[in-house]
Amino acid sequence: MEKAEIQALIREAFAAQKFAYVPYSHFHVGAALRGQKTDRCSGAAILRTRATPPRNCAERTALFKAVSEGVREFDAIAIVGSKVGETNTLVTGPCGVCRQALYEFGGPELTVIMARSEDDYIVTTLGDLLPYGFGPANLE
Repeated sequence: MEKAEIQALIREAFAAQKFAYVPYSHFHVGAALRGQKTDRCSGAAILRTRATPPRNCAERTALFKAVSEGVREFDAIAIVGSKVGETNTLVTGPCGVCRQALYEFGGPELTVIMARSEDDYIVTTLGDLLPYGFGPANLE
């Protein structure tokens, strides 16, 4: 991916982060997922209620939103996260459940961008983050 494409996806993630619902942890996460064939982005924010299990990470929210709109293949996701009013000193990576869900639709080649800002980010692949993911090929 070119730098301009990465930065555009990071901007989408920051825009989505503004809609996070996290009244207890105050840790806002935003994600922007890009469709492989459509170049269309699906942005979403974390939704965390008082009860821990009924929550949904920004990455899976973006994924479910896009899949429900007919997009089934993705090539990149950008993730940003920080406490309200703070700049995160660490990058925010996808949790294990999100990694597995993303693997289903992006596979090990999915580009994962974990950003602190538009100019401060790490680019890796889902295969590096989930080296032995379970995907459609496992069922063939």
